[in-house]
Amino acid sequence: MIRPATPEDVPAIIDMIRGLAEYEKALDKVETTAEQLSEALFGPAPSVFCHIAADGEQVAGFALWFVSYSTWLGKHGIYLEDLFVHPAHRKQGYGRQLLAELARICVERGYGRFEWSVLDWNTPAVEFYTSLGAAPQDEWVIHRVTGEALARLAASGETR
Repeated sequence: MIRPATPEDVPAIIDMIRGLAEYEKALDKVETTAEQLSEALFGPAPSVFCHIAADGEQVAGFALWFVSYSTWLGKHGIYLEDLFVHPAHRKQGYGRQLLAELARICVERGYGRFEWSVLDWNTPAVEFYTSLGAAPQDEWVIHRVTGEALARLAASGETR
């Protein structure tokens, strides 16, 4: 079963975020707290959304996403930030069901695209996404500014 996340799911989502980070060899980079995630998902102005794959009462996986916008298409889209299925629940269709639900939301709302990033070494994920019809965007390179560099860039635009 795929359903929207509830506040009661936050501890399980945090656990899965940590599981994904561990798989991606970046567990030490996770700073997110349950309070931060709860505010982002269920605060007065949510800007991220989450769907849960449930196996009975047990959380099997999650998809955390936000609405994007394409100036070229002139339409919104969905950007999938994280997708994770617990190892014990893999190969049972939960990941496909989560992606299908987000695709359904895109179609229902008239959105123009559904996209995400995947680590180049994650062959099982790349093969899975390709099997669904996802096409890699090899000509695009992600750039990111964080931490001290973000503060410097912000300060560089100050008017004097």
